[in-house]
Amino acid sequence: MRRHRQAKIVATVGPASSSPEVLRSLFEAGVDVFRLNFSHGTHADHRARLDAIRAIERDVGRPIGVLLDLQGPKLRVGTFPDGPVQLAVGDRFCLDLQRDLPGDRTRVALPHPEIFAALKPGAELLIDDGRVRLRVLDCSESHADTEVVVGGTVSDRKGVNVPDVVLPLSALTPKDLADLDYGLSLGVDWVALSFVQRPEDIDMARAIVGDRAGIMAKLEKPAAITCLDEIVARCDAIMVARGDLGVELPAEAVPAIQKRIVRSCRRAGIPVIVATQMLDSMVAAPVPTRAEASDVATAVYDGADAVMLSAESASGRYPVEAVRMMDRIIRNTEADPYHREALDASHTPARAETGDAIGCATRRVATLLDVAAIVAYTSTGSSALRMARERPHSPIIGITPLQSTARRLPLAWGVHAVQCEQAFDVLSLSDKACDIARREGFASAGQTIVITAGVPFGTPGSTNLLRIAEVG
Repeated sequence: MRRHRQAKIVATVGPASSSPEVLRSLFEAGVDVFRLNFSHGTHADHRARLDAIRAIERDVGRPIGVLLDLQGPKLRVGTFPDGPVQLAVGDRFCLDLQRDLPGDRTRVALPHPEIFAALKPGAELLIDDGRVRLRVLDCSESHADTEVVVGGTVSDRKGVNVPDVVLPLSALTPKDLADLDYGLSLGVDWVALSFVQRPEDIDMARAIVGDRAGIMAKLEKPAAITCLDEIVARCDAIMVARGDLGVELPAEAVPAIQKRIVRSCRRAGIPVIVATQMLDSMVAAPVPTRAEASDVATAVYDGADAVMLSAESASGRYPVEAVRMMDRIIRNTEADPYHREALDASHTPARAETGDAIGCATRRVATLLDVAAIVAYTSTGSSALRMARERPHSPIIGITPLQSTARRLPLAWGVHAVQCEQAFDVLSLSDKACDIARREGFASAGQTIVITAGVPFGTPGSTNLLRIAEVG
């Protein structure tokens, strides 16, 4: 099943989309990667969903990516036995570690000593996605006296954000470690790490995951933006998590940060997903707003590898319609001549490395000869990703002997992943590439393709071969 578009679609699986029938419909409507959100559902739920996805994969003969999204640390206030409290601007309100004391209009427990260890006067605390905003007046390792800056209602277990502070918290909680172990045992292809604040958070996950899955950093903390390029350099992919990012930063700052993240990922040559509320009105309505359609299109114009559906496909009333709509928006955007102009204008210079040099040369050859397809033979996915970085005019076929690589590549811009037999020499690789390009509907007899690979075959990151071939 060839997708006639370059940008990919990630869809979250949930109560509205868990049945094998709906999952199959979502795939046929355009989903390239399915997201399993481990903030919700049981291990048994996720296993059943993964089994259904793998059954679809076997049936259609196409690799499908599966993304495990870890919950990460969740910071919450305590409870209010007498009911929610109303805080007004200028009120004094205390947060402390006394979890056994009931909350009231003057105080509530915040059972996270790590927060108090990092707080300083002047820092802000956001409650309930920023609906209530507090400014710290005085603090110690066990309490914080605050003033209400933005008033509102606070009720049991509402979430807390601390935007101005790097918290001494691990990005992997005990729950995350258990979920990660389970997900890796199931064979997920990508692991999304929440609450990333610093590059070292990626190192911690890498030590556990190894090469069993690609590691994706969810950028949702302002602290992560200050060391963006360092985080990008240590990841395999990035998610622009605009929900939490929009809570901790002014809403007007998010669009520019989104573009900055996409540019950084394109420069590094790793996939980037733009996520959160892309077609949010389709949770309850069969069509999106015009602003939402424009939001999806903007990400495509910027060259994002993928756009993501969250509640729209997980719990909405119209999951399949949302995927179809996103597919149509992408196709229409990519058909606009300005789309190509925008990609070319935002193209960044390659690094002075052999693999990037091959990528640049392939892009140039493909343009001059108007080739039918670029075939990247790869063991780790590196050759295909280097071609995707170039955003060429021609479609990219990523062929690999490894199932794990074939399942990660559907996330990458323009890459049509195919699992094939191992190649042992350049001639057999050329024949194999021509056969696959013809079989998958990208080229016909007499057309030209360009082949890239690393020699000797099977050596990770060794892209050093460019070959022009005519399909027989």
